[in-house]
Amino acid sequence: MKNRRELSGTIKTGNKSVRVHLPIIKFEEDGCKLVYCPAVDITGYGSTDDEAEESFFVSLTEFIKYTLNKGTLFQSLKKLGWHIPGSKRALKTISPPSMSDLLAGNDNFSRIFNEHSFQKIDRTIDLPLAV
Repeated sequence: MKNRRELSGTIKTGNKSVRVHLPIIKFEEDGCKLVYCPAVDITGYGSTDDEAEESFFVSLTEFIKYTLNKGTLFQSLKKLGWHIPGSKRALKTISPPSMSDLLAGNDNFSRIFNEHSFQKIDRTIDLPLAV
């Protein structure tokens, strides 16, 4: 069996970061491989798993860079249901919404969950806190 590269990554834009665990859903639709993270509502796609994973991390990196540059990262994550503490000292406790909350509040994820075979994996990323 081929040794597959694990889906993981670190987004480096600053010297301070917080480690977060993201649920990643891998599935296939219309002959296309997809990697979807309901916690950030970002999808990557490709003709192979590796292409889909690379596409996902490019999209995730761009989302983080853009929202950091605009100063809206935490605001955007809160809109997605993340727990973001008010104190800068407590930022280590940033966490995405639970899978049950994501299923209840995300129609796209509910559709994937109900209509597709999928593989759920959890990955840890270092979320930058500043540019």
